Amino acid sequence: MLLVAVAAVRISSRSGLPSLLLYLGIGVAIGQDGIGNVHFDNAELTQVIGYAALVVILAEGGLGTKWKEIKPALPMAAVLSTVGVAVSVGVTAAAAHYWVGLEWRQALIIGAVVSSTDAAAVFSVLRKVPLPSRVTGTLEAESGFNDAPVVILVVAFSTTGPVDSWYMLLGTIAMELAIGAAIGLLVGFLGSFGLRHVALPASGLYPIAVMAIAVVAYAAGAMAHGSGFLAVYLASVILGNAKLPHAPANRGFAEGLGWIAQIGMFVLLGLLVTPHELIDDFWPAVMVGLVLTAVARPLSVALSLLPFRVPWQEQTLMSWAGLRGAVPIILATIPMVSGIEGSEKVFNIVFVLVVVYTLVQGPTLPWLARALRLGDSAEAADLGVESAPLERLRGHLLSVAIPEKSRMHGVEVAELRLPPGAAVTLVVRDDKSFVPSPTTVLRRGDELLVVATDPVRDAAERRLRAVGQGGKLAGWLGTGGAGGA
Repeated sequence: MLLVAVAAVRISSRSGLPSLLLYLGIGVAIGQDGIGNVHFDNAELTQVIGYAALVVILAEGGLGTKWKEIKPALPMAAVLSTVGVAVSVGVTAAAAHYWVGLEWRQALIIGAVVSSTDAAAVFSVLRKVPLPSRVTGTLEAESGFNDAPVVILVVAFSTTGPVDSWYMLLGTIAMELAIGAAIGLLVGFLGSFGLRHVALPASGLYPIAVMAIAVVAYAAGAMAHGSGFLAVYLASVILGNAKLPHAPANRGFAEGLGWIAQIGMFVLLGLLVTPHELIDDFWPAVMVGLVLTAVARPLSVALSLLPFRVPWQEQTLMSWAGLRGAVPIILATIPMVSGIEGSEKVFNIVFVLVVVYTLVQGPTLPWLARALRLGDSAEAADLGVESAPLERLRGHLLSVAIPEKSRMHGVEVAELRLPPGAAVTLVVRDDKSFVPSPTTVLRRGDELLVVATDPVRDAAERRLRAVGQGGKLAGWLGTGGAGGA
């Protein structure tokens, strides 16, 4: 199953279909209505495994999130994750009740469940599209933040007794978010401090320690009656931006665990669904999804971003990029475990909605970005820089990839004007490597190996990025970076 799922990633990358649909399809195919005829209906086990997988996915997303990109977007992401969720829940629930005819409790559950954007879907799709950093940062931070209030709402609506007042719900959400944020920041800072100052005997222990710290953040947040999901995401963002030893290996290990979590989670959700029961709920799901996509999401984005004066092109893209994935389906198991009447119908509607609208939104997102002229050439031209520490030599190896539109193309090695203590030692071009001379002209597609001592490591990276953005005249053109005249 794992090998089939890995092969499906290749099919997904070539066809443009989101991989989650292929994983769900695998689960359906081996289920009770498929060729495998495997009977599985344990919603409680699915919920537990889904939560565990979501922790890993949020940790992987946080480790790969660049702080400089999400920092300016934090206020917008925070408003989208609170005010935007409230608007989306209200509009979607009203449509589910008045248009589809669901009971208010069922309608509110559906409105809350589908108001959460999915971290796995957003991370996997957005990182393939060269968008402005403000848009990418806002969407990534929102997908990491909005799980917390949505989980609280779904649990509240899924209680067998009367639903608490809105004032109590808002107070609970605020308190859990505050506790989760505080614990996530604390665990992240303590963990990064410890990993930087404690020399582990083997490099392979660092990725394990990083993921363990992320899981501890979730557990501590949940045990303190806070948002464990927010805690694990914030802790992972701090760890991912702390310049820990063996950072590329840490991210690679987390990425591998993230893929396993996604595969297992989606296949299990595909197993849980009974395909022949989806027929009666297909059109209600399409109707609810239409309101969510065309009304609720755009309205929540417009109202949330009103104080920030975001251009309409970016608002349009953020509205369309509110991708749903496994998270809504996992949350739809909460009323099933709680024994809420009609919970199977809610699960089926959410399942169909996620499949149909992910199939529509995911592949069309790059096209919409181009149509709105939001393909950020500056972001696309930014260098890919990976760093590996040379602990005993007190230095760093910087692996630098020159992208297609980088202005480093045509620059001689000497014209990089790297700070003393940094030098380009190897160039890989057309699958061949050579030691460059000061007059070697760099080209797009080249990969450079730069050696830098500890004191100048950051200055060397800044200078490389500055030349990538501004060319050989980066210092005079106002582009930052050490080494400029």
